[in-house]
Amino acid sequence: MSISAWEKVKLARMPVRPTGLDYIERLFDDFIELHGDRYYSDDKAIVAGLAFFGDMPVTVIAQQKGRNTKENIMRNFSMPHPEGYRKALRLMKQAEKFGRPVICFIDTPGAYCGIGAEERGQGEAIASNLAEMMQLKTPIISIVISEGGSGGALALGVADRVYMLENAIYSILSPEGFASILYKDASKAEQAANDMKLTAQDLLEFGIIDGIIEEPAGGAHNDYNQMAENIRRVLEADLRLLVDTPLDELLDNRYRKFRRI
Repeated sequence: MSISAWEKVKLARMPVRPTGLDYIERLFDDFIELHGDRYYSDDKAIVAGLAFFGDMPVTVIAQQKGRNTKENIMRNFSMPHPEGYRKALRLMKQAEKFGRPVICFIDTPGAYCGIGAEERGQGEAIASNLAEMMQLKTPIISIVISEGGSGGALALGVADRVYMLENAIYSILSPEGFASILYKDASKAEQAANDMKLTAQDLLEFGIIDGIIEEPAGGAHNDYNQMAENIRRVLEADLRLLVDTPLDELLDNRYRKFRRI
């Protein structure tokens, strides 16, 4: 059944939708979370660590939402501070050193734009991730599992393969923000969602993403295990292929992919 872009926005934002930790629990073995950016603090909006995908050691990085108000406050509503992006980059560089593929789960309305985040270099942290991921000498797969908002999402989105779940969204800012700027009326968010071309289907057509991962009937929240299995099949197919690709070719393909965009 075809649904509108605005309905996909509402689906992507549902509190019952699977989060990064839900997928980590179902897809990986022996996950060990690592903390901190070694500069300032540990940002709980990003969960990152080491795990096994089958018999393959990997590094997993996920933007994490909460289930209720208390959890969302702890996770800052999945809006990372610069130390979150620096933690992610620290683990990516560690993965590069030890030859582990990196798997990222993107789920954020955007990077946190508070005064403290700006004082600690939010823009620089995001820019550093973009530059470093472009030349990271190990395979990277990124999956937008719900919301992919602006540079806050793109900071984990420079990858050899970028996928979106069927009802996920990926855009330069929220429909409400877009409507406020373009139409001077935030109440026109539904119109903005349709105009922004933010659905997985739109972005696949534009060549921004590499594929769409099918969701269970009614959405990912209806069957966490089936959704995880759908993701597993994609990871199994791509990881072996990317690991077997010569490094020079891998980096050249990644660079050309984003230059085309």
